[in-house]
Amino acid sequence: MVIGTPKEIKSHENRVALTPHVALELTKSGHDVLIENSAGISSGFSDEDYQSVGCNLVPSLKEIFSQAEMVVKVKEPQPEEVQLCHKDTTLFTYFHFAADESLTTGFLNSGATAIAYETIMLKDGSLPLLVPMSEVAGRMSVQEGAKYLEKFHGGRGKLLGGVPGIEPATVTILGGGVVGTNAAHIAAGLGANVNILDVNLNRLRYLDEIMPKNVHTIYSNQYNLQELLPRTDLLIGAVLIPGAKAPNLVTREMLGLMQEGTVVVDVAVDQGGCIETCKPTTHEDPIYEVDGIIHYCVSNMPGAVPFTSTTALTNATNPYIQKLANQGILNALKSDQALLQGLNTFRGLVTHQGVSDAFGLDFTPPDKAIV
Repeated sequence: MVIGTPKEIKSHENRVALTPHVALELTKSGHDVLIENSAGISSGFSDEDYQSVGCNLVPSLKEIFSQAEMVVKVKEPQPEEVQLCHKDTTLFTYFHFAADESLTTGFLNSGATAIAYETIMLKDGSLPLLVPMSEVAGRMSVQEGAKYLEKFHGGRGKLLGGVPGIEPATVTILGGGVVGTNAAHIAAGLGANVNILDVNLNRLRYLDEIMPKNVHTIYSNQYNLQELLPRTDLLIGAVLIPGAKAPNLVTREMLGLMQEGTVVVDVAVDQGGCIETCKPTTHEDPIYEVDGIIHYCVSNMPGAVPFTSTTALTNATNPYIQKLANQGILNALKSDQALLQGLNTFRGLVTHQGVSDAFGLDFTPPDKAIV
């Protein structure tokens, strides 16, 4: 198989989808690997690193998409990349279709096949290719939130952990999954007063057992949230419904309960966000203000720490890339139920229920689509 990896073109996206160690396994198995010039530079991998493991360097995005049978990326295809897709293209990357109707429509029209990292699901319901980036984003959400709480950035001027004699800041986290758990660990470690909300009582019991004493588990409902918002200094959105749009848990009206200079970090923004006033931002222009509340809504947070996030991501994607390459796309999908759940579109068909529901599109079960 011919596998291609382009240089990411989303604003300030520094990750790369194939590292030299992953590429080496592919070339040793007899596959042709195409890497766009300088694709790995920002993650710490030189063109020579790729050449040394048998990759072929190509000068442009267009050559990757025209020659590769499977294109492996990090972020959702940008408009110029969608235009290069065709019915023989299989794209393996994060898509988050349910948050972007124009991307969904454009990709369906191309006839290309989309296998989405974020909807590959194991039997226990875990999302193996979302976990590493959720770990990074969860930890970064506290790091960024603490920074924008500083007065120079328009925040309340509060130190997250306080100091002796001064009460620490309060961090409220919506969602007790991977993002929320990692955010809670970091915030608690810095000494903040942490509230973590979820609707899953078993998850709350588990978190209550493993978290330090400055983390409080609270059942998620509108009443409890409205009680917490007036005394929250940093609000982190960490709700995930796999493949579907995130629910709006905090409305514009509820934002009025928060104090001026409070910071909102919505990690769920790439799935539409769980705070109504959130909209995607970039690392270049990461924040904006609504009703005196600072919003940080960068949709590719892990791109700021590319060496860590690239390595973590490719450690997780590698087994699936090898399977797709060695078995062929259709055989790999048929033989691996978790991988099949990653199939979001196939030759113009919507094959994921969450994408279908988001835009009212006809749904074809993935196993029926690939027969």
